[in-house]
Amino acid sequence: MRLVFVTQAIDAGDPNLAATVDKVRALAQRVDELVVICDRVLAHDLPANVSFRTFGAPTRLQRGARYVRALAPLLLSGSRPDAIFAHMCPIYLVLAAPLAKPLGVPLVLWYTHWDNDWTLRVATPLSSVALSVDRRSFPLPSEKVHGIGHGIDLSRFTPRASTPPAGNGPVRLLALGRTEPWKGLGTLLRGFELAVSRGLEGSLELRGPSVNDGERRHRAELLETIRSSDLLRGRATLEEPVDRSRVPELIRGADALVSPTIGRTTGGALDKVVYEASGCAVPVIACNPVLEEFLGDLPLRLQFRGGDAEDLAETLVAFSRSDRATREEVGRELRRRVEGAHSVESWADRVLAAVRAARRS
Repeated sequence: MRLVFVTQAIDAGDPNLAATVDKVRALAQRVDELVVICDRVLAHDLPANVSFRTFGAPTRLQRGARYVRALAPLLLSGSRPDAIFAHMCPIYLVLAAPLAKPLGVPLVLWYTHWDNDWTLRVATPLSSVALSVDRRSFPLPSEKVHGIGHGIDLSRFTPRASTPPAGNGPVRLLALGRTEPWKGLGTLLRGFELAVSRGLEGSLELRGPSVNDGERRHRAELLETIRSSDLLRGRATLEEPVDRSRVPELIRGADALVSPTIGRTTGGALDKVVYEASGCAVPVIACNPVLEEFLGDLPLRLQFRGGDAEDLAETLVAFSRSDRATREEVGRELRRRVEGAHSVESWADRVLAAVRAARRS
């Protein structure tokens, strides 16, 4: 099988985009040839059957033109690709459609985000199939949407080697991700502050990039919230992102990962870090209702109502009072759930199954 994979960048060092390398690698292990078309290629360890075409340019119009010029020869050659896979950016599928559809080359969209802008609304009906973590993590209703899991590299995201010491010491809470205003980090700080006022002993580490002016402004607001609170100062920190290779170690150093994110449309934002932490057998405390099944039926309550600092505080206090053996049990079960439905191997298998089905239809 020959597959074209279109994405923003190949860069194992990028805190936002590095996980794409894991997905490309898993697909490459299952196909004869994989051609990546992207803006730029930096650090990676991809196998020899992966080749690259780049479309980096100063303006959006120039990038679009260069992308089409990179794609066209692949479609017009004697060995056409079996499918074009557009990763997270629907515009890649929209631009490919006039070339691919007359030739009968399937167009596969991968998208998991709350934003349903015009490019998604155009790309979805043009696609042969639309893939997401879950049907509910795709923000448009469509019969073309299939949930296939998140694609976590479980050889990287592994449990800690040694069991933490017995007893209930201060809890170490971690939140990872960009400082986007809708991510709920303000709620997280308020909930943690309330929990501390009610006896929680521990720390909260927020860590992630701020990639645009809005995120930088929100970062400054979060820092001011920490500085102005006697209960947060010295207990809560907001740090820069770490290299992707250090993320598993960072997660394993926490007692729980907290995800206050929920999507702003009908499509829930299923943060990848929820499944990465679960792969490390670290309990996850989250508010997204789409995670109800994944985080349910466990001996600890791991969910709180989105935007509700009071409910979050109750959840954090209860978690801090749980014994380590129970936390370990919960972590092991979450690891098993990721193994069953969210590994990068199962993700790649389901992508290729979708490609084969699209080619038959």
